[in-house]
Amino acid sequence: MPLILNLTLSINGQPTEVRSDGERSLLEVLREDLGLTGTKYGCGEGECRACTVLLDGRAVPSCRTSISSVQGKKITTIEGLAGKDGLADIQQAFLTAEAMQCGYCVPGMILTAKALLDDHPRPSKAEIVEALNGNLCRCCGYQRIVEAVQRAADGRSSRDTASERQA
Repeated sequence: MPLILNLTLSINGQPTEVRSDGERSLLEVLREDLGLTGTKYGCGEGECRACTVLLDGRAVPSCRTSISSVQGKKITTIEGLAGKDGLADIQQAFLTAEAMQCGYCVPGMILTAKALLDDHPRPSKAEIVEALNGNLCRCCGYQRIVEAVQRAADGRSSRDTASERQA
C-alpha cells in the first residue's frame, strides 16, 4: 500500500503543497500533478538528463529523485529561470547561439549549465564539456550548446568586469 504524504515544496521560489505517494518521482509530480512540462521524460533512468532540475542549486535527474526526498529543498525547473525582465542569461545565450534543434534536451542542458556557471562562473571549454557530459542531445547539437554556455559565461564576465570598474 502506498504511503501518501502531504509535502510543502519550494518550486521555482513558490511554496507548493503536494499530496502524493512518497515513492513517486519528482519528474512525475512536476509534470502530472503540477503541469510543469518543461522538465522532460527521456530514459527514466537518469542517464540522458532530459529531466534535469536544480535541487538546492545542484543539477539532478528528477526521474531518479523521489518526491519524499525533496521536502525542504529548493527546486528550480526550466519554468523558474526566466524573470519578469525576460529570459535568464543562459536561456538567452542558447537562443543567440541557436543551440537547439528539436529542443527536447534543452531544459536539462540549460539547468545543468546554470548549475555549472553558478559554481564556476568562468569555465574553460573542457570544463563545460565535462559538466554537460551525460546530457544527451538526439540532434547532436553539442558544438552550439557548448558555444551557448561559453557565451553566457562571457556575458557574466563582461558584467563582472563592468561592475568592478564602476566600484
